[in-house]
Amino acid sequence: MTFQTIASVDPTKAGFSAERLERLTQHLEREYIAKGRIAGAQLAIARHGQTAYFRSFGSMDIERNKPVRDDTIFRIYSMTKPIVSIALMMLYERGLFQLGDPVARFFPSWNRQRVWVSGEGADMVTEAPKRPVNFQDMLTHMGGLTYGGMLPNNPSTHPVDAAYKALKVRSAGTADTLVDFMEKLAQVPLRYQPGTRWQYSLASDVCGALVEALSGKSLDVFLAEEIFEPLGMVDTAFYVTPDRLDRFAANYQRGEDKKLKLLDDPATSAYLRKPALISGGGGLVSTTADYLRFCEMLRRQGMGPKGRIIGARTLAMMHRNHLPNGQDLTNIALDSFSETGNDGVGFGLGFAMVNDQVAAKSPSLGDYYWGGAASTIFWIDPGEDMSVVFMTQFMPSGTFNFRGQLKNIIYGAMEE
Repeated sequence: MTFQTIASVDPTKAGFSAERLERLTQHLEREYIAKGRIAGAQLAIARHGQTAYFRSFGSMDIERNKPVRDDTIFRIYSMTKPIVSIALMMLYERGLFQLGDPVARFFPSWNRQRVWVSGEGADMVTEAPKRPVNFQDMLTHMGGLTYGGMLPNNPSTHPVDAAYKALKVRSAGTADTLVDFMEKLAQVPLRYQPGTRWQYSLASDVCGALVEALSGKSLDVFLAEEIFEPLGMVDTAFYVTPDRLDRFAANYQRGEDKKLKLLDDPATSAYLRKPALISGGGGLVSTTADYLRFCEMLRRQGMGPKGRIIGARTLAMMHRNHLPNGQDLTNIALDSFSETGNDGVGFGLGFAMVNDQVAAKSPSLGDYYWGGAASTIFWIDPGEDMSVVFMTQFMPSGTFNFRGQLKNIIYGAMEE
């Protein structure tokens, strides 16, 4: 593995059986491309710093008959979250905050937050938070925020989500800045007392706002200067520039007839314009090569090709389970949707991780990961010294268990 290109090598140098690893190709082509379940995909696997597998499948744009190319640009949605979590913890390492510091230290309007108890609308009953929402809450999705009923495959009628909609609190597609976004959030009741439950939420967008407040730079500039440029992530950004349009994939959804339906045409996509609200929760586009460079930095315990991005001990703390009393998401999560299953899975500062191999029904233990709304996924396995990135453009995520299927084949192909 180099940080400039993805160059395929003999899988045996990475400890794999070449024949068994080729089952990945057969599986994706037979079960997904040939059957028209997804338009196209890309998969990269690196182990011990060697690229064991890199392959492109199918089409990046069915309407224009364009095959997936090695440098295709994908919407990575919530795979933005771990990058922003790393950015915030880089500022932690500079002594700019403690995990227990209240968010209100930087956004004073959050001192006025209330917690939902019962009722809705004008009849809603709230109470004061038992403690302020803090940085750790935001990094772990335990601060009482929700997604405001905006998740496409998890519609919500909860009174708190109705309050989000009434105030037009959104993480994308708005003229609001991150400061505007934070001021609106201060007016919405928290769904639960901070630190008591886990709920997938707009918390990573708050982390992005905190990066801006702490660094004095806009989130896109901070990420570019502090992470993307040092790692050589040349195609990762919050919008697609005209010179990259030809490499930008179309995004598809599953129609009622279970056939693919165009959801976002790259030629007219909102991603062609720089957004007013830079979404730390889901705004980035990237390539497989770029995201693998980010994953390889994580695999190397924070070390990039030009020097350290984040401290090894800080990173180790980030992918430990921070859920109370070592619980898994089954015991503490509200609602059913996130980019992970719940059984045997913990959550840290921006990452989920497998804590109980049997409960998670996983061939691995201790790997940490996340995914995106268009079915993209990645994981790092410190024990196996491995990084995996899978890209496609298919919504909603969770329709197919790509992570589980790929893990079975990849771990079954290991020889050492």
